[in-house]
Amino acid sequence: MTANGVAISSSRSGRRYDVDALRVFAFALLILYHAGMFYVAEWEWHVKSAYQSEWLQLPMSFTNQWRMPLLFVISGLAISFVEERYSAWRLAGRRLTRLLVPLTFGMLLVVAPQPYYEALAKGLIEPGFVRFMADYLTFSDFPGEAWDGENDFTWTWNHLWYLPYLLSYTLILIPVAAFLRRRGQSVRNFFQDLGAPWLILLPVLPFMAYVNFVFPRYPYVSHGLFDDWYAHAMYFTFFFYGYLMGGAGNFWASIGAMRRELLVAGTILFAILYLRRDTFDNEPIFLLQQANYLMIYMNRWIWILALLAWGHRLLDRPLRWLPYATEAVYPWYILHQTIIVVAGYELSRLSLGPIAEPLLLLAATSAGCFVLYEFAIRRVRILRPLFGVSY
Repeated sequence: MTANGVAISSSRSGRRYDVDALRVFAFALLILYHAGMFYVAEWEWHVKSAYQSEWLQLPMSFTNQWRMPLLFVISGLAISFVEERYSAWRLAGRRLTRLLVPLTFGMLLVVAPQPYYEALAKGLIEPGFVRFMADYLTFSDFPGEAWDGENDFTWTWNHLWYLPYLLSYTLILIPVAAFLRRRGQSVRNFFQDLGAPWLILLPVLPFMAYVNFVFPRYPYVSHGLFDDWYAHAMYFTFFFYGYLMGGAGNFWASIGAMRRELLVAGTILFAILYLRRDTFDNEPIFLLQQANYLMIYMNRWIWILALLAWGHRLLDRPLRWLPYATEAVYPWYILHQTIIVVAGYELSRLSLGPIAEPLLLLAATSAGCFVLYEFAIRRVRILRPLFGVSY
């Protein structure tokens, strides 16, 4: 079983089916989320449907709190499960191959239709994908607002931003992990043996520092790698927490014992944040703003703990669909947003209505990912590494 090229299994406790299953769940949720971005009202995205809805803001705001942090936690767990099986250099080499190759190929060809359709929808270029690709591949200039997330480079990684971030964090963590194994085991033991309420409170404190001292200077999550320091601080911390979770202490027993309380606390916190979001956004009083920040990060952390606890409780067993899904989910992740953008743009021109159009979009996305993976990527040897699948 793999997590972007690293097998998820624990040398201490056997295979961790629950972590693989949660990874599949997290990426499936990401695909649904990006399909929702085509329809959610008042949220900008690459292309938008004419049938937009405000009610989507509630479920999407809920998942926004923890969906990407959960992926980074799972990725950190993957490192902890395999660190004793590979040398530092071999592990770094495997991650470079499994992340950098799909990223480069994805930016070169897979993602390219996304900026084309976005620029086309904005009326900034003339129709003609072949002509667009000739300019795109030769780094020709495009209008400054041609597509979201444009950096100094003509190519864009759009939804694949997760790959360079994960690669960077992994290359940082590998020497840190080696040091902790030799001289810093007490750090992992301390984290592993935290119990309630410290397991909920202490890991949130770094985020309070980030929001007060880093976020004011970098107030936007740009996904631009070199100017995204608030996002880096947040995502790397979740990644590091995932690594610490993989030790042999009491962490999993602790979160399992309070899994029901975590669900209740997370539901209450999110309800408060959502119902009072306008009040907090406009609140000038420092202490109330700090209370708002504390609730945001506690809510985020509590939901991650709840998902890990319930996943470990319900999914840590050899599910029949899991081996196939574990291998397929990475190519699906690479493909899905391009299919959503292309199919969404073309479907929106047919005026099919607010029910038929989203159903067809979900069907086209699922069918496109399945067909391309099952009948091309999975079966054509040269394509497998381009989508992060081992030979």
